[in-house]
Amino acid sequence: MSDINKALDAADKALDASLDRLFEFLRIPSISADSAYVGDCQKAAEWAAAALRDIGFDASPRKTIGHPMVVGHRRTGKPGVPHVLFYGHYDVQPPDPLNLWHTKPFEPVRKPGPHGDIIVARGASDDKGQVMTFIEACRALIETQGELPIDVTVFLEGEEESSSRSLIPFLKENKDELKADFCLVCDTDMWDRETPAITTMLRGMVYEEVTIKAASRDLHSGMYGGAAQNPIRVLSKILAALHDDDGRVTLPGFYDGVKELPDAVKAEWAALDFDGEAYLAEVGLKVPAGEKDRTVLEQITVRPTCDVNGISGGYEGEGAKTVIAAQASAKVSFRLVAGQEPEKVQAAFRKFVTDRLPADCRAEFLSHGLGPAIAVPADSEPLAKARAALAEEWGRTAPVIGSGGSIPVVGDMQRILGIDSLLIGFALEDDQIHSPNEKYDVRSFHRGIRSWVRILDALAK
Repeated sequence: MSDINKALDAADKALDASLDRLFEFLRIPSISADSAYVGDCQKAAEWAAAALRDIGFDASPRKTIGHPMVVGHRRTGKPGVPHVLFYGHYDVQPPDPLNLWHTKPFEPVRKPGPHGDIIVARGASDDKGQVMTFIEACRALIETQGELPIDVTVFLEGEEESSSRSLIPFLKENKDELKADFCLVCDTDMWDRETPAITTMLRGMVYEEVTIKAASRDLHSGMYGGAAQNPIRVLSKILAALHDDDGRVTLPGFYDGVKELPDAVKAEWAALDFDGEAYLAEVGLKVPAGEKDRTVLEQITVRPTCDVNGISGGYEGEGAKTVIAAQASAKVSFRLVAGQEPEKVQAAFRKFVTDRLPADCRAEFLSHGLGPAIAVPADSEPLAKARAALAEEWGRTAPVIGSGGSIPVVGDMQRILGIDSLLIGFALEDDQIHSPNEKYDVRSFHRGIRSWVRILDALAK
């Protein structure tokens, strides 16, 4: 039996013990957003560090301005081997509303599901179950081979679910210790139940709040209507002008730097047979509202967008009140793709608004954040090796996909540590993360362990 098969066999035989360890981890209510659980977050950090030490890592919780980080190192001592940084988080979302749970959120249970056994608990999928797939893979390799095939640093955060206020200071203060060749992140989904995926494209974000002001106070519409500027009307007209009839964003220069998907990726995506109509139908919609020459899959993952997330102004209470508001506000977000510069998009939006202001109106702006998009080069050697390893385990090619959302830590890793990330996760879209009755398929956990065994082995070759 080859070394890799010995490790896979060991992972199979140890599945029940691996589940027992996961259940121990899940029983700790490490809710980072609630100060009542500070002690439990500390306990979870200590538990994770001890689990790493148990398989030979030099690991410990590290103090921060908030909840602890966990850092663990295992070095092979071999010159020239790759060094990876594995990122995950041990904190979890609050379990509320408790009355909607079928079982107690921090008393994990294994029970039958529609596609095999599932693990039900807060954190089962996001992110303790995912973290433990990697740790258990390391355990299987070390127990059968005496060592990992590459150098590994494990870095677990304790505030991912509550704004990550300690993350950037910690990365900056420990930059030299955490530096690696690239990062592995296990906090994402598979494409479907039978197909793994690697997320290599994450959209960035520019989030602006704009307030249009006119009169010095709210006005009686019977006395001033027709003569006074109405900020709500002005704002509505500006917002409506942000898109053309084909769904394209009209900010000058907005698409500068935006590149087309490589032909090979387009071909892979076409083979995935994504049903855009069914995707919209799930939320009661029928017709895509984005760029007319783009598929729904492109619109939600790898094309830049502009959305109005909220509007306020004037009387918003029950019944009627005939006023012309003194001001009106809107929150507008732009999802960006690789090649776009957040600062330029922000400046273009502010100029777009101010250029359209009529007499007696002025605009004020508030930034709610901006960050660039992330894209791993398609010819990345670690990417190719990881895809090959996943194909060995799952019997099908893992597509390279984009995420419509933003995962700030990936950008922070690139900006502060100078390393790219591969996002490889084994969660499923029905795992109900952040909701009552969160679950993780036992099959996802088991095959996730086996997948990491293969990936770590492949990265060494």
